[in-house]
Amino acid sequence: MIKGQMIFLIVLATAVLCTALGVVYSKHHSRKLFVELQSLEEMRDGLNVEWGQLQLEQSTWATPNRVEQVARTRLQMDVPKPDQIVIISP
Repeated sequence: MIKGQMIFLIVLATAVLCTALGVVYSKHHSRKLFVELQSLEEMRDGLNVEWGQLQLEQSTWATPNRVEQVARTRLQMDVPKPDQIVIISP
């Protein structure tokens, strides 16, 4: 009877130890994933800020005045005179 109780206690202690180790591992893994999540959220926020800045920059570069300025200076283009305009109808 005592031998059976001793085996039962050993099995029970082993089960408790395994459960405790499982809880510790689970908690550690959860914390590691939470730190990674925070890092990824921080990266996402930085990318969102950069995306907003790029959209603002694109809208600045695409303004009609900017396009006209580049066409005049870099491409040496001018607005055509009325006699240079040809209208083609279908």
